[in-house]
Amino acid sequence: MNRPSSTFDIAIEQTFDFASPEYAELFDNSAATAFQHPLWLHSLYTRLAPHAGATPLIVVVRRRKTHALAMVLPLLRIRRGPIRTVEFADLRVSDYLAPVCSPEVFSQLLEDESACAELQRLLRPFDLLRMTKLPNGRLPIETLLAAPRRISMDTNAYATVLITPFEQWRASAIDRSYQKELAKKYRQLQRKGALSFSCCNDGASTRDALEVMKRFRGPRFQSQGDGDLLQRPEYFDFYSDVALRGLDSFVRLYAMKMDGDVIAAVLGLSHQGTYHVIMSAFDIDGYKSQSLGALMFEQVARDCIERGDQMLDFTIGDEPYKKLFGAQPSPMWAVTQAGSTAGTVALFALKQAPWLKLAAKRMSEFRIQPPHTSTPTR
Repeated sequence: MNRPSSTFDIAIEQTFDFASPEYAELFDNSAATAFQHPLWLHSLYTRLAPHAGATPLIVVVRRRKTHALAMVLPLLRIRRGPIRTVEFADLRVSDYLAPVCSPEVFSQLLEDESACAELQRLLRPFDLLRMTKLPNGRLPIETLLAAPRRISMDTNAYATVLITPFEQWRASAIDRSYQKELAKKYRQLQRKGALSFSCCNDGASTRDALEVMKRFRGPRFQSQGDGDLLQRPEYFDFYSDVALRGLDSFVRLYAMKMDGDVIAAVLGLSHQGTYHVIMSAFDIDGYKSQSLGALMFEQVARDCIERGDQMLDFTIGDEPYKKLFGAQPSPMWAVTQAGSTAGTVALFALKQAPWLKLAAKRMSEFRIQPPHTSTPTR
């Protein structure tokens, strides 16, 4: 049997308080991302997890001598069909996932074989361990969990470095011809009425912008999978809760208005000098030829630079528009481990998923050609 660690106490705390001062202090001194922020995880566990049928699996590591918080691993147990999975607290809303601790503490844990063994024991039983959306260059969670090496995901994250003043950033990040095109379309937009751009600074404007985002995004994403998350009450409640409680500190919600009505909005998280875009919406039907999305992101970049941000992060997704603003790709990683025969089968199926998607795409593109009638020349 493994001896208990002499340095750390490790336990599962299903009711861990992410709104507590001790977690806030841990997060502020950690290498975690904006998506492990106290507000984000508190709302995720209290508002989304119950609707998803997910059980909190919050691994809490404390210093044995002082009982001080050393690391938190925010996980969930979720049954997907017959498969019991253990995964990061994500539920389709988080773009980056990471353990919450400092690099120094993480290194100490890796050197403590007893602590690693205890942590790995607490995660079982599971059929499948899935750690996706791991940012490039972050703490090697697979080493801590004795899991297989991480593999690259089939998507990247994109971010653009911001420099001051705004004019210099625009000249270096955006192609000259595209700058002229955007300037022309902005002038066209201004001629349509009273145009304004601002960051929501109160509850009323925040709620109004979120309702408009919900209305714009519904038809746009209706044909994609199971549609837009904002159309589902529990997700709208989640984003509204985070936005209202994090307003003007952790969350920034930008709105572009025409004659007082919202025609475009961008919701994002502000963390350590980076603005992370998590959701956007535009009145495409009303302004088809004005490139509202591009104009909106240009204004967002301007405001971020004026606030002193160093990075505008468009987060996960290989949409072409991101490169138009000088955003560079960064690989995303995933760690998976089977814990049973059923998990091995499920893992095999997951690895085949890209091939299945490609085959489905090719089948959808296949069209039966009309039969050719014979002619004298043939």
